[in-house]
Amino acid sequence: MKLFLISAFFGLAAAAGFNNQYPEQSNRPQAAYERNARILALDADVKEDSFRYNYETENGIKAEEQGHEADGIEAQGGFQYTGDDGQVYSISYAAGQGGFQPQGAHIPTAPPTPEAILKALEQNARDEAAGIIDDGQYNPGKYGDAPAAGGFQQNQYRAQASAGFRQNYNKY
Repeated sequence: MKLFLISAFFGLAAAAGFNNQYPEQSNRPQAAYERNARILALDADVKEDSFRYNYETENGIKAEEQGHEADGIEAQGGFQYTGDDGQVYSISYAAGQGGFQPQGAHIPTAPPTPEAILKALEQNARDEAAGIIDDGQYNPGKYGDAPAAGGFQQNQYRAQASAGFRQNYNKY
């Protein structure tokens, strides 16, 4: 973990040194201000089984995170920044076994699940609890249209399809 954090800090420092070699590539309003922003505060504590850090830059970026080892890494934290529209955006998050779970007022949320889908999911759960499993395969007996002996029904549909439903499009 220490190696990871140290590598990340050196990587950021190295990347910052290369910024001046390239011409202006961004026309974003905040870009010029962000390019030369200084770190105002930095605090980090890395231990064998846990870590925490927080920092603040002069362009309004703030971040903090703390975590510990628990069958992987469990962490929680947050960050904020000023967008190109001048608004301050804030994210808080938890990360671990359940994945990365961000929360913020500007993050879009999924629309509510339609009532018909909720009913279908409930029915599926009841069926599964009763031992009824639908494997997705068509089963004619399940729908009350099982073919008679010898496949008569299937042959009947073929006869109907070929008897008078075709039109001759060749007029010459």
